Amino acid sequence: MFAEIGHFTVLLAFAMSIVQSIVPLIGAQRNWAGWMRLADTAALAQFLLIGFSFAALTYSFVVSDFSLAIVAANSHSAKPMLYKITGVWGNHEGSMLLWILILVFYGALVALFGRNLPSALKARVLSVQAMISMAFLAFLIFTSNPFLRIAVPPADGNDLNPLLQDPGLAFHPPFLYLGYVGLSMSFSFAVAALIEGRVDAAWARWVRPWTLLAWVTLTIGIALGSWWAYYELGWGGWWFWDPVENASFMPWLIAAALLHSAIVVEKRDALKSWTVLLAILAFSFSLIGTFIVRSGVITSVHAFANDPERGVFILAILTVAIGGALTLYAARAGQLRTTAVFGLVSRESGLVLNNLLLVVATAVVFFGTIWPLVAELTTGRKLSVGAPFFDAAFTPFMIVLVAILPLGAILPWKRAQVGKSLKNLRGAMALSIALGVLVWSLQTGGRMLAPFGLALAAWLVLGAAMDLLVRARFRDNPIRTTLRRLRNLPRSDWGKAVAHAGLGLTVFGIAAITAWEQEDIRVVDLNERFTVGAYDFELTKVIDQNGQNYSAQIGSVTAYKGSREVAQLRPEKRFYPVQQMPTTEAAIDIGLTRDLYVVLGDKQDDGGWTIRTYIKPFSNWIWIGSLVMALGGCLSLTDRRYRVAGAARPSARRVAEPAE
Repeated sequence: MFAEIGHFTVLLAFAMSIVQSIVPLIGAQRNWAGWMRLADTAALAQFLLIGFSFAALTYSFVVSDFSLAIVAANSHSAKPMLYKITGVWGNHEGSMLLWILILVFYGALVALFGRNLPSALKARVLSVQAMISMAFLAFLIFTSNPFLRIAVPPADGNDLNPLLQDPGLAFHPPFLYLGYVGLSMSFSFAVAALIEGRVDAAWARWVRPWTLLAWVTLTIGIALGSWWAYYELGWGGWWFWDPVENASFMPWLIAAALLHSAIVVEKRDALKSWTVLLAILAFSFSLIGTFIVRSGVITSVHAFANDPERGVFILAILTVAIGGALTLYAARAGQLRTTAVFGLVSRESGLVLNNLLLVVATAVVFFGTIWPLVAELTTGRKLSVGAPFFDAAFTPFMIVLVAILPLGAILPWKRAQVGKSLKNLRGAMALSIALGVLVWSLQTGGRMLAPFGLALAAWLVLGAAMDLLVRARFRDNPIRTTLRRLRNLPRSDWGKAVAHAGLGLTVFGIAAITAWEQEDIRVVDLNERFTVGAYDFELTKVIDQNGQNYSAQIGSVTAYKGSREVAQLRPEKRFYPVQQMPTTEAAIDIGLTRDLYVVLGDKQDDGGWTIRTYIKPFSNWIWIGSLVMALGGCLSLTDRRYRVAGAARPSARRVAEPAE
């Protein structure tokens, strides 16, 4: 009965989304205050209705109600409680309901905390947001109903994919969806502004916190997914350029470009047309990602569905949303004129170059992801675009971006002199180059990637620190005054510097693990020692052990450095009997400067065991840097200017004048 009520609340939310899509939009057009206020009530009602529906589905998983098809297909009575709950979104139908829950959650946030928004703009934003939820609620109801019953319920369920029974995957999808779906707010603000014919500095100030929140959560979600792939799949890699990984990476890149572009609109009243286009594209790539994951066009461990009917439905949503927004943009773009003028060398120009590099890099990823699908449709041949293409085509743009970032951040607005700005960065540049040369001289052979990567990483971190010092006018003030000025800098300035430094840490981690990683695969007898790099390893025993819903063979490996024991590692080979599926659980001794990574393979006929061993230098800096980037975004979000964004929007200033 609880499930039927959950289904009914989905239907009510669908009806509410139709009302919210139409009534406030008419009210904003005719300046009817009551009709515009309905948007707040409808947005909150949608969130409560979908929240109840999601709670009903979660309850069905918790109590193992196998009369629901989704529970029978994705749960089991012996499964740990954490994975019963995460099983709610470990499948297509449940994850789609989570997607919609987060979508209406953002709408509710605007209704609750958008008091400073002009009533007409707020009504239009919530109306556009409701159009998106209406489309996906229709998709859920007509193609992906999570509340379908089974006439004859099974005695037990089919269990969840064992690869998804992991804490990293418990939290990865919610964070990823908070980012994916959060970009819908940028889209709604852009479309609402185009309908209204008005884009100005206040609009940019409203868009930035929503985009920043989406970017932060998307950063965390991507980092969690990368960490899960690193330790769970047993391949030892952290990024595979999988189509679904790319589907989350492309919106992240465009959102980063949007954040930087919105700064120019807010500070200099320039790049308005470009910023609106980026806001549309950011969510468009989220929709493209949803199509890739749920249409069945790719086969991936991340993919949810392979039903062509669902794919066609999502494609229709994608076409209407993106096509409609771009058509409206084409009609209005000529009106988004600006009077701002800036020199070829200026912070505005630096941000434009930043945007171009990010957008071209996104285009490279998009082309590499979609080309095999296009080739198969047009020629019937199956093609594969793998890591070598992405590494060769994507990396140069990121190197240039990293190289210009510290200089672009320190340039003055409107007009600048490169020599004068570089004067503040000479120390950072010299130290970065010195660190790269030192690493090159210390490494015996090896690739230039590590020294070059360290130099770029140091350039980013030191450049971010110098940016703060320049803003505190450290050259003109004593240390105590400089420290006081640093403490009083806006949190958005601190957030920018921390995020840039986090990118530097990630760059160093990527360069170090790519250049210095050591791998060894061999057959090892019990109590036999073997050497990998500077470490010795010994497989002392392998035991059989049963978990709550699996059986496992667990190895015991002792790691030594010289005569000193440094780690006890317990790699596992698990077997899940319900799904008849084996998994590999790598054992990792985590360190700040290296990971010892051991994978237990199959037992050989002669009694030995296959062991794969990696020494992974500085690998954790990849995820430390990602979390530091997210922390920088959070610091910016706490800036008071974003909490009161647009409170004093000028009423007489119309940036988009009627077409002549």
